[in-house]
Amino acid sequence: MAWEPKDPWGRSGEDPLDEALKKAQEQLGRLVPGRGFKSVIWIVVAILVLWQSVFIVAPDEQGLVKRFGDIVRTVEPGPHFKVPLLETVETPKVEKLHRVEIGFRTDPRGRTRSVPREANMLTGDMNILAVEFIVQYKIKDARDYLYKVSNVAGTIHNAAEAAIREVIGKSKIDEALTVGKAEIQQNTQVLLQGILDQYQAGVQIQTVQLQDVNPPDEVAAAFKDVASAKEDREKLINQAHGYRNDLIPKAKGEAAQEINKATGFAQARITRAEGEANHFLKTLKEYKQAKDVISKRVYIETMEEVLSNTDKIILDSQAAGNVLPYLPLDRLPRSGPTSGGATERRAGQ
Repeated sequence: MAWEPKDPWGRSGEDPLDEALKKAQEQLGRLVPGRGFKSVIWIVVAILVLWQSVFIVAPDEQGLVKRFGDIVRTVEPGPHFKVPLLETVETPKVEKLHRVEIGFRTDPRGRTRSVPREANMLTGDMNILAVEFIVQYKIKDARDYLYKVSNVAGTIHNAAEAAIREVIGKSKIDEALTVGKAEIQQNTQVLLQGILDQYQAGVQIQTVQLQDVNPPDEVAAAFKDVASAKEDREKLINQAHGYRNDLIPKAKGEAAQEINKATGFAQARITRAEGEANHFLKTLKEYKQAKDVISKRVYIETMEEVLSNTDKIILDSQAAGNVLPYLPLDRLPRSGPTSGGATERRAGQ
């Protein structure tokens, strides 16, 4: 004899769940005329399956499709399909520029605070500098970025700090404070990229940018004094160079002028000497032909040359008796009495 379930309230008939399903089917049938309840259920299931199967990868993302935790394929931006419930998708932003701060932190309001434990570094000439810089990077390999390193940002932070400490440790303080910043940034970027490639972090370092390089606050005043002294030294050196650059051309010009004058004077003396020698030789030739005439002429020319610059007139005794003596007091020397008494000068008309 088969056991038949009975209504605990003494009622007989169909199962209450079946009755509820029938009522729901009837109501749904009235809402969707001409279709059965099962058809609607299948349509809903199909929509849910389709909804779970389609995913979209944004233009700045890369899609990694995983099946049971294992990456089975990589997809590019756009719409794609996956197996519902079996496959999941990771979409890291491979075009986004990420930023890591070392030596300082920026709060949500944009205010910065220094982190001395990270910023203070020792230079190659045994000086201390406070170095603050940022590292910007992009995702190069999404698979490595997501699964090879657990904390990529922290790894980059630690590797960047170690890299710049090594670079600063090989640089002098003057280079780090002035003209060597670009080289420090470049060397740090190359060294940091090599470290991260060894870790297979899957990132590409875009820039390493120094924000602030200063001596620590405890010795900032002393560094300012040293910098002022260096500026004064450079100023004096530049002034000395300017004076030298101004003096040397003038001296060279004056030397060239004196050399030219000396050369001209020498050439004139040579020419004059050659002329006098030629005149002497010509006179000598004439003298040999007529010694008395030439001797008298030479004597007369010599006396004319000698007496042409004197104001004395010499007369014979007969002519002197007819000349009135004249003493030119206005032309006598004023420096005192002359040796040998007063000088008498006679002038004739």
